[in-house]
Amino acid sequence: MPDLRLSASLSACLLCLGLLSSPVAIAQTATAERPLDALGSYSLQVENDLVSGTDRHYTNGLRASWLSGEDQAPDWMVQAGSAIPFMATEGRNRWGLSLGHSLFTPSDTQRTTASPGDRPYTGWLYGGATLMSDTGSRLDTLELLVGMVGPSAHGETVQNDWHRLIGVETAKGWDAYHLQDEVGAVLTYERKWRAWSNADPDTGVGIDLTPHLGASLGTILTEASAGATLRLGQNMPHDYGPPRIRPGLSGTTFFVPQSGFGWYLFSGIAGRAVARNIFLDGNTFRDSPGVDKRPLVGDLQAGLAVTIDDWRIAYTQVWRSREFEGQDSADRFGSLSVSVRF
Repeated sequence: MPDLRLSASLSACLLCLGLLSSPVAIAQTATAERPLDALGSYSLQVENDLVSGTDRHYTNGLRASWLSGEDQAPDWMVQAGSAIPFMATEGRNRWGLSLGHSLFTPSDTQRTTASPGDRPYTGWLYGGATLMSDTGSRLDTLELLVGMVGPSAHGETVQNDWHRLIGVETAKGWDAYHLQDEVGAVLTYERKWRAWSNADPDTGVGIDLTPHLGASLGTILTEASAGATLRLGQNMPHDYGPPRIRPGLSGTTFFVPQSGFGWYLFSGIAGRAVARNIFLDGNTFRDSPGVDKRPLVGDLQAGLAVTIDDWRIAYTQVWRSREFEGQDSADRFGSLSVSVRF
């Protein structure tokens, strides 16, 4: 479960990064021609399997992020992005920064010895940079994450300190069955497009369908993915679904709201062809525990997003198919995100 001190630290770091990265002149000289989110948007995400009554596998994720306003991506970043095959940068460009932490454990966290055949303990502490190009009907995203897997990611500290605080049994096997320290990276490209949309101008009720295609390459994760998200609501903001922590159906940390109150229900499905997943395969360059991963993994999700002026709050329930051989059942976890625009 999440460590509140880590969550607060991530949020504070991203706030500083965003304020340092946003030109002060934008705040002082904003005009009607400037985007409403001239100082960007901030998001905090928490994912946890508490809703399923378990404490296993992908058991917790925290991510704090800042995303710039429209057309504020540095020229060098846009040029670098345009050099990537399939990455289109002719839309309204945004760039962002993120800090995150994820936790993975075996099924039996009370076991004090090694758990052969079950996924190992590990934490994943990372930072990221993102480039987005939005045409209004299509979104191209390029994201680079770099961080640390293993004891130096302090997964044991985060999990067990929180468990002690709330009076829950601590995980006993961190010292016996875990990945070793390894610096890793993953580069992800994804394209979403609005394949179909319809809205009633009188009531503000609308519906849209957004498919996506993507691929990730790196020592942390190498995979290809495809899926789609369906939204139905009233005064829906312009976004591509609420954000999620990768891997999964990712939405957007930015949103352009309608005036006042808006909401939408959403559901999505995605399939992933996985060539490498360090959290299952084990360390890249040294011996470590690991399991035989399944090459095909599916996610199903559903939830509700609400916008009130410049705030968006979303809850997502996720069902994930079995990820490795010997896993006894699929996983379930919840994802809560809060985003605010400035």
